[in-house]
Amino acid sequence: MLQETPGLIDAIRARFAHVESCPFQGKRIFFENAGGALTLNSVVETSAKFAAIPDNQGRDNTASHALVDIIDKAKSDLSVFMNASSGQFFVGESGTELLFRVIRTACVNAPKGSKVIGSSIEHPASRSAARRWAEVAGLNYVSVPHCDATGLVTAEDYGALMTPDVSVATILHGSPVTGMGMDVAAISRAIRDVAPDCFIIVDGIQHAAHGQLDIDSYNVDGYAISPYKVFSRHGYGIAWISDRLTAQPHDQLIDAPTDGWEFGTRDTGAYATMSDVVTYFDWLGSQLSDTTDRRARIEVAGHAIHAYETHLTSAMINGTGNLPGLRDMDHISILAGPDNPAREGLISITVRDLPSAEVVTRLNEQGIRTHTRKADHYSGNVLTPLGLSDCIRISLCHYNTEHEVAQLLAALNDMAN
Repeated sequence: MLQETPGLIDAIRARFAHVESCPFQGKRIFFENAGGALTLNSVVETSAKFAAIPDNQGRDNTASHALVDIIDKAKSDLSVFMNASSGQFFVGESGTELLFRVIRTACVNAPKGSKVIGSSIEHPASRSAARRWAEVAGLNYVSVPHCDATGLVTAEDYGALMTPDVSVATILHGSPVTGMGMDVAAISRAIRDVAPDCFIIVDGIQHAAHGQLDIDSYNVDGYAISPYKVFSRHGYGIAWISDRLTAQPHDQLIDAPTDGWEFGTRDTGAYATMSDVVTYFDWLGSQLSDTTDRRARIEVAGHAIHAYETHLTSAMINGTGNLPGLRDMDHISILAGPDNPAREGLISITVRDLPSAEVVTRLNEQGIRTHTRKADHYSGNVLTPLGLSDCIRISLCHYNTEHEVAQLLAALNDMAN
């Protein structure tokens, strides 16, 4: 694991900007990664470099040709990173915007009167898009209820409501509220067993930073990520779509190539920073394996990230050193339970007799950055059934340390009343 390789955690942290301090607040511990992960130093440098370049793609000059090559390289890098042997990648405004576009296209091309299926655990990025475009396209929306106790929706849950007339399906890969990862491949199989031609679109925004991405194994038609949550920067999203979804009639310019899904001139720097992200995963895998295969190194990195983050969340839940864990603090309640193997680097809690916003403020005053999730249009689908108006989200990534976990536990332990 990462912590067992001498010097590796320090080497990892050295590759990220603002690991230990905020440019506005000063020294702090960053447990707000689900709101946006730390940014690679290489991404910062690449962003500055491309912000200064005046040329665009599609022109007959040396700079333009170079920009096209950089974009092509990034798409190739993404196909290795996400293990997509077919289909295409493209950039949009954000992960949410891309989910809306892809889901809209699937819905408006579906047979009238057919069904769209999704789950109640989903982030509104996919759930709102599916419900809106089902209504516009004259489709029937089917909601698969998630389990409040585990924070999960399963293949069996989908299978129980599947019928052959389901034409579009949405799946959440990782929940930004419960922190649980769904078994996308199993859910996809349950859908295709009943409706083999269904278009399946996955929200991978929360999951992407926490382990494997393996599109070929999912048998889906769309997958979207937000790069600022996987060590790149704000301002764009990345989508992958299958060849058959690519070929569906979709929004595009008159007489434009039928396989084009992007609008206007894209930011070459956005693509280039994704190459930086893939290079980072490749580097991390090379520190843990002697394999010369790039995809294999990326897989090694993904498994190591997941294992280390499980180690950190276990320390948070069960305690570290002489500090009690969250499960042993009587004033703390853990959403989706303390013993949940689906957890991916995120724990949401409540503190007895303290509003979550006050807890977040008190932690922030001690230099520990967390976040309040409220029972609003973002998180009400998860919190309201639990009878909660809010919770505290503690989200980490593989550059966090057990020492930082200990400082959080000490601060929360002191809030007993």
